[in-house]
Amino acid sequence: MNVLRNLVGGRWVTGSESDTLEVVDPATEKPLALLRSSSPRDVSAAVDAARAAAATWSATPVRERVEALLHAADVLERHAPEIAETEQQDMGRPAAVGESWIRGAIAGFRTNVDLALQYPFRKVSEDLSTTVVRRPLGVAAVIAPWNFPANIILGALGPLLAAGNTAVVKPSEKAPLSALRIAELIDLPDGVVNVVLGGGPTGAALSAHPLVGLTHFTGSVRSGAAVASAGARQLHRVVLELGGKDPAIVDDGVDVAAVARDVARGAFTNTGQICTSMERIYVHRAVAGEFVTELTAVAADALLGPMVDSAQREIVVAHVQEAVAQGAVVRTGGIVPDRTGYWYPATVMTDVTDEMLIMREETFGPVAPIQVVDDFAQAVAKAKQTPYGLAATVYTTNPAHSALAARAIPSAITWVNRWQGAGSGVVYEPAGISGMTAMGHFAAYDAATRPASVIGSVETHRF
Repeated sequence: MNVLRNLVGGRWVTGSESDTLEVVDPATEKPLALLRSSSPRDVSAAVDAARAAAATWSATPVRERVEALLHAADVLERHAPEIAETEQQDMGRPAAVGESWIRGAIAGFRTNVDLALQYPFRKVSEDLSTTVVRRPLGVAAVIAPWNFPANIILGALGPLLAAGNTAVVKPSEKAPLSALRIAELIDLPDGVVNVVLGGGPTGAALSAHPLVGLTHFTGSVRSGAAVASAGARQLHRVVLELGGKDPAIVDDGVDVAAVARDVARGAFTNTGQICTSMERIYVHRAVAGEFVTELTAVAADALLGPMVDSAQREIVVAHVQEAVAQGAVVRTGGIVPDRTGYWYPATVMTDVTDEMLIMREETFGPVAPIQVVDDFAQAVAKAKQTPYGLAATVYTTNPAHSALAARAIPSAITWVNRWQGAGSGVVYEPAGISGMTAMGHFAAYDAATRPASVIGSVETHRF
């Protein structure tokens, strides 16, 4: 069986820990590859390689860095179908669907890299007395999850690399294949992008390394808190995008059938394994009956890939079973199919209450729990009762209602009459326990650099 290897300073090397992990196809439960976990010494070798490369990479003119990264994007674009296939193999998303996500990730990478040409890396005060320069942080650790490996990695790497940092990437041990293929394809100077494989201990060693200047982590709240603690001990920066329990509000007066189709996307895309998936749905009583009927019909016909593994599916099963035991009603789905693979159907539930796990804790599966509310104000009041704060979605024909929701619900992004998608110049920072540090547009470059001021005559000093 294929044994996966780390990429360190341009060389492919096997991890040195004795434990071996299997990468499993979630559709068949068959092993695809093996990997040896990376030890702290392996992690240090990758960080050292990145640090060595940083001297030349950070000194490379911004335009040349951008050109190299855009060339990498061209190469990735040609291989988008292949990258989508690798993610189907190890995390289950059908390649026919996944290719559009991969192409979107590459397009976002291009956009983020291009911003480096507009970003003020050097700014002189009006009286010419002070120059503020933005300098890279050095080595960035990028610890990526299994649900959208390529998207998360490319989203993080674009600004980090364009700003002059180098990187050590630690993909999820459940879904490392696309990360390895991306690192192989991008053809950057040796050491600019390195990859270490392994589970939690490998990620912990990377985030706690004293030569790491920033850790960009996407994953669970619990793991994110550990990364933040490690960053605090080393006094290095952290960017965290963590869990969510995102609300969706369906107001009176909307096109119910159209909204039901969009909510189905929000709840079931990627088999519900998205941090911004709709996990709490509040529906105005006036349209609730029609909405439940429409959403149930769409869900019954939904074609989903498998969940990533049995452990993640068991969380979904536990949440659904607990809700049913407390009086919730399953309108469709809710039963583990009798077949090989980690499958779970699109599930619609009604009669759920605020106390149920399905409405309180992140489920991360294809479940749409619906609560009926008397009016929009009640929906907003319920939607904001959460420690999470990634995203919220509002379907309404009333501008005052959408404005109220955007003000009142703590979230990084509020979508109005749509789910997903971003306009130009989007900047966001998760609220509550969903993360920290602003992301998007120039904020990503702010996070990837540190400001330093040079005070004195700019005509006599060159730096």
